[in-house]
Amino acid sequence: MTETATFGAGCFWGIEAAFRRIPGVLDAVVGYSGGHTENPTYKDVCTDETGHAEVVQVTFDPSKLSYEQLLDAFWQMHDPTQVNRQGPDFGSQYRTAIFFHSPEQRAVAEKSKAAAQAGKFRKAIATEITAAGPFYRAEEYHQRYLEKRGAASCHF
Repeated sequence: MTETATFGAGCFWGIEAAFRRIPGVLDAVVGYSGGHTENPTYKDVCTDETGHAEVVQVTFDPSKLSYEQLLDAFWQMHDPTQVNRQGPDFGSQYRTAIFFHSPEQRAVAEKSKAAAQAGKFRKAIATEITAAGPFYRAEEYHQRYLEKRGAASCHF
């Protein structure tokens, strides 16, 4: 049995690579979610007019990795206090977001966000917690982008 989790945390290339390194993650696919345009392309999303975020959809084995552990990793791999940006990338497609797939995921995400706010982060966490809607897989050249180029992480 597997579960799905979807996260937005800035540019999806580095986030995909980071999730792939976590034991218990079976797959990580980059794409677009949270917008209003059907079947958006990367070019569409970059206009900042589709409403989509660049996201990573993670398939994981809950017997080896909990959703809580994925959330812990999510808080570590980006700055959730930045609004519509990560590092040099800016626009609503780079927003910090958790797209939950069940009421249980929502509850765990809200608890995790509150714990992160009370712990590590002095500034307010901007991460939105929203029901997962349609996920649109990004173009093939974006999949495993850093891996294909022999890079371990993005420019930050």
